[in-house]
Amino acid sequence: MTAPDVGHGLGVLGGGHMGRALVEALLKRGVHPSRVKMAETVASTAKSLTDELRITVVTDGRSLFPGVDTLILAVKPQDMARALQVLRPQLELHRPLVISIAAGLSVAQLQQWCGAGVPIVRAMPNRPALVGAGATGLYASQDVARSFRDRASAILSAAGLVVWVDDESLMDVVTAVSGSGPAYFFRMAEALAAAGRQHGLPETTALQLARATLQGAGMMATSDADLSALRASVTSKGGTTAAALDSFESQGLDAVVEAAVSAAVRRGRELSADAEKGG
Repeated sequence: MTAPDVGHGLGVLGGGHMGRALVEALLKRGVHPSRVKMAETVASTAKSLTDELRITVVTDGRSLFPGVDTLILAVKPQDMARALQVLRPQLELHRPLVISIAAGLSVAQLQQWCGAGVPIVRAMPNRPALVGAGATGLYASQDVARSFRDRASAILSAAGLVVWVDDESLMDVVTAVSGSGPAYFFRMAEALAAAGRQHGLPETTALQLARATLQGAGMMATSDADLSALRASVTSKGGTTAAALDSFESQGLDAVVEAAVSAAVRRGRELSADAEKGG
């Protein structure tokens, strides 16, 4: 197995769930711990990261440099301006590839905080990246070199699927579909379990069946088969599944889902606008 290209050294600013998940995924794919540094301000978290991942963990982001030519920004969006203000001299000096996984922060906003000439890739991973089954949307402006794009793809693909978009505004759609998407399926499973209880199943049994069905359907969806073909494979004409699907149609399932995605897109753009104003 060839380890993903992380450059000469990878730095991660922020030791939260997603930052840690990406590091764990890269280590599993063969990146040596000596090539990874992480900055985490909470001392207890920093110690656990050092003990469990065997990587170098510092409490000041400036200590990531020198030796890092790829930097993942994994701090909360509301903390990003302050964090990058401190790091800016190092970023302008070393000009690492910067990969931001902070929701709602545009490349233009990040460029303003990082300084001119720093290559930036914006990424939107989703929660299943924590278990190596994520989906990440990526965007970079045209002046970011192909080699940097390839490196970003290699790093994020360690945690699952990677797709690129050419228009940054589509990152809000990526967020609405895959970023928020896991919650939609969890909500569907909750409703399925509730319906089972309503028809007499014990709560534990209904939840077990809903969870197992969600997991099994997800595993089937990893095949190359068309989704409609997968649906047809478990649907017999005139049977119980067909009756349920007919009910979905009559209740307007497609319209409900489209409205939900539209609401998420609108909210994402509102949050992006707020972040721009705040910067």
